[in-house]
Amino acid sequence: MKETLIIAGFGGQGVLSMGKILAYAGVVQGFEVSWMPAYGPEMRGGTANVTVILSDSPISSPIAHEFDSAIILNQQSMDKFEPAIRPGGLLLYDTNGITRHPTRTDIRIFAMDATEQSARRGMARMFNTMVLGGYLAVRPVVDSSSVVEGLRLSLPERAHKLIPDNEKALAAGAELIKK
Repeated sequence: MKETLIIAGFGGQGVLSMGKILAYAGVVQGFEVSWMPAYGPEMRGGTANVTVILSDSPISSPIAHEFDSAIILNQQSMDKFEPAIRPGGLLLYDTNGITRHPTRTDIRIFAMDATEQSARRGMARMFNTMVLGGYLAVRPVVDSSSVVEGLRLSLPERAHKLIPDNEKALAAGAELIKK
């Protein structure tokens, strides 16, 4: 098994955190893992993306130009990364702020209203965890107990009290997927 994933959006949306949680979950499950962030100098409000590779064999390079899956959270990232998804791959995107929806017919496409729903449910701070839950519902590369452990490992100890709320956000995200 090998999954090469790009998560892309604006700084402040939890892009890097989402990738870090997934990477830790992969480590917990015994996978070889690569987590490679990239972001503009502005960070909050600038572009941000992270490549996460999970594999059951050694990873030769953390650099990827094609992806098995993409989680897209803004139009700029959609324009840049939709063409980089391998045929047969997966694209999951939050509909907020997307003006040109994906048009490819050779990949699986899933949309979710995570921005609106996370705010409506009082989970705006867990928007990224909700999106991650949606991704894992359609591409279960790690199991939920590993994701919870990934949260525990990636969050500072003072935030561990939020782990039960993050678990609820993961479940809510899985329910939001439009199949």
